[in-house]
Amino acid sequence: MLIVGEASRSIDDRHRLSLPTAMVIGLGGDHCDCLIAKEWPGCLSLWSRDRWQQRLDQGIALVRSKIQAGRLDGKLRDVQTLGRLLSTRQRPVQLAARGRLVVPEGFREFLGVEPGGTVMVVGAAVCVELWKPETWADCIGEQMPGFRELLDGLSS
Repeated sequence: MLIVGEASRSIDDRHRLSLPTAMVIGLGGDHCDCLIAKEWPGCLSLWSRDRWQQRLDQGIALVRSKIQAGRLDGKLRDVQTLGRLLSTRQRPVQLAARGRLVVPEGFREFLGVEPGGTVMVVGAAVCVELWKPETWADCIGEQMPGFRELLDGLSS
């Protein structure tokens, strides 16, 4: 199931927001175990924990096998950067009733939206993204002209 759609939501004084019902269902429903990840300043992604863990496990297994085979000996700095990002990039979260999500500390600053502010909630096919509105406007403005080419490339 592709998670699609776009909605504007407010963050309350306790750093909570409610996701649209269709997106909650796409993630696994109310009370599902999710994972929130830092994508880039002004954007967080929310994943089904199982889906995220599967992607992460595959990538880590490949990196681990390359380390064991000595294929990354000259890339120690890159391996350290990966470890550092893995340590700080994601955190488990749980959706509450009615798709309510608390944006965790450390992720709030990365998103850059204060309580009482607005967040754009966007379905990104495999996950839900939370965007600072200005960052979302810039991103979609850059990406929209390539929509047809992207669709054709992925669907052919």
